[in-house]
Amino acid sequence: MSSSRPDAGGAAVLGAAAPSAPAARAGARTRRRPSGPGAAPYLQAAPLALVLLLFLVLPLLVTAAVSLWDYTEFTLVPDATLRNYREMFEGCLSGGACGTLRTYLSTLRLCALTLAVTLPLGFAVAYFLAFHVRSDGARTALFLVCTAPFLTSNVIRMISWIPLLGREGVVNRTLLGVGAVERPLDWLLYSEFAVVLAFVHLYTLFVVVPVFNSLMRIDLRLIEAARDAGASSPQILLHVVLPLAKPGLAIGAIFVGTLVMGDFVTVGVMGGQQIASVGKAIQTHAAYLQFPAAAAQSVVLLAVVLMMIAALTRLVDVRREL
Repeated sequence: MSSSRPDAGGAAVLGAAAPSAPAARAGARTRRRPSGPGAAPYLQAAPLALVLLLFLVLPLLVTAAVSLWDYTEFTLVPDATLRNYREMFEGCLSGGACGTLRTYLSTLRLCALTLAVTLPLGFAVAYFLAFHVRSDGARTALFLVCTAPFLTSNVIRMISWIPLLGREGVVNRTLLGVGAVERPLDWLLYSEFAVVLAFVHLYTLFVVVPVFNSLMRIDLRLIEAARDAGASSPQILLHVVLPLAKPGLAIGAIFVGTLVMGDFVTVGVMGGQQIASVGKAIQTHAAYLQFPAAAAQSVVLLAVVLMMIAALTRLVDVRREL
């Protein structure tokens, strides 16, 4: 009798330790890998994907196809030819006069001058709003002041410079009145200076917003630690603030560079139809109904802009701001 008790106790222990069949099946179900998200995320992204497909991808494909067409003075000929690209770069490879190369150099020069002004100016405005304006209400009011010019058309804002910069404008009259110059300055209007000035006026806000977003993400304890370590204000700006603001500066440069490279209205109005640009060349081809040539110019311009963006994204990781 005494020897059977341990066996019964052991069986009881084993029976208590072994799970029942329903419990084992429930445990197996809980250990299964969770199912995937299903089709819900794809359905949510479908409207935006459809919009991008219809209004971005499809127009680009049509433009690339039209760039291979032939044309005459009166008709378009659906064909597969490289005539438009050959005419565009005619003389470039042989070392002769290449109008396309000069046009791109002129456009890149305008882009570089505009970036040289808008990036420091936009950074200064964003720095003031981020670190010197403590009240959220005051910061919002100043942002509204910055965006107020966008309530009017770009053309109206450009035309408003003409009474100021013309030969009989306010600036020349003031300079003549104080004796700073002996005759009116002709380069204030219908010149490269006027075009860059209009670009700065139009596109500086596209630098302010992303840079401000980068600056607002900076942990103020980093600045306090640098100050406690003995760093001066210029050193803090150079070694702490600027490195952390690089993604915002890169995004602002992408915005401004893309807009300047394709602009033709500002160049035409402020340059007096005297300054060459790629956007102006495309607009001229389209005005003469030379749509295949305009499409070829557009494809090359898109390739150049994409290379510029790729170079900026390799230098700075802009994905942190997205």
